[in-house]
Amino acid sequence: MRVVILGGSGHIGSWLTPRVVEAGHTAVCVSRSRREPYLAHDAWGSVERVAIDRVEAEAQGSFGPSVLALRPDAVIDLTCYTLESARHLAEALRGRVEHFLHCGTIWVHGMAIEVPISEEVARRPISDYGRRKADIETYLLHQHAEFGFPATILHPGHLVGPGWVPLNPAGNFDPEVFAAIASGKEILLPNLGRETLHHVHCDDVAQAFVRAMENRSRAVGESFHVVSSKALTLAGYAESVASWFGREAKICFLPWEEFRSRVPAKDANVTWDHIARSPNCSIEKAVRLLGYAPGYSSLEAIRESLSWLCAHGTLSALTSFKLP
Repeated sequence: MRVVILGGSGHIGSWLTPRVVEAGHTAVCVSRSRREPYLAHDAWGSVERVAIDRVEAEAQGSFGPSVLALRPDAVIDLTCYTLESARHLAEALRGRVEHFLHCGTIWVHGMAIEVPISEEVARRPISDYGRRKADIETYLLHQHAEFGFPATILHPGHLVGPGWVPLNPAGNFDPEVFAAIASGKEILLPNLGRETLHHVHCDDVAQAFVRAMENRSRAVGESFHVVSSKALTLAGYAESVASWFGREAKICFLPWEEFRSRVPAKDANVTWDHIARSPNCSIEKAVRLLGYAPGYSSLEAIRESLSWLCAHGTLSALTSFKLP
């Protein structure tokens, strides 16, 4: 197939675009500018690169027609964040493509009642981002039910890969948390550190998109979680990272309000976004219907990311460390 990948050189696209080529398809990578992918791969030599500013093109009403002009058999949309954006593209592609795959998020879920959360539970998002993604999911599934639009939605967890800082054990992106653990210093965790995070390696997300295309008849009209096989507790995550550096984790557990008062407001807000949900998502449906098989556990993905950051000296907080 001729597969157009919107956001094909970003976090997920850097792994997905080469996988599409390796699966025997023609890959067309659409991005705002000709940015280099996170992952070097020989497959990029055969990838068509197209620069389109989505925001600008949508404002002019030309984005959907521009994507259609690329003659796709399938479209993978990794850069849609509003219902209006989804509607604009779907209306342009309806009846013109064999498969449309949208990248959602596990943040369509809010606070869980039973865990692991399945795809069938009612959506109860607790943030603007989660609500927008849930609205997009509802719209696309309605388009399938009403008009036969061949939509599939994949909901990734917290993205991990070489080249950027993973979500840390405190549930935020402060790199100093990793540096403190590596040096044996005390870190702060909210409550008892038993809230959960659910990471996923970007290559596993890429795998899931390709498997969804390969299992189109099972994937169309469905939503799937795409995460690692198991979620992590905050404390367990910290203890594991400490062990990689030959340390024991030194953790100070604080009631939420005290934790919030002792870390920067922006970090506290991000932590709250994560622990309020404490995601723990089932992948049973993706395994059963798509043959999804994560190649990384959460910890394996995170360790690879930290190893890359240490080795490349791209993160000042970890420049003096090296993972054994």
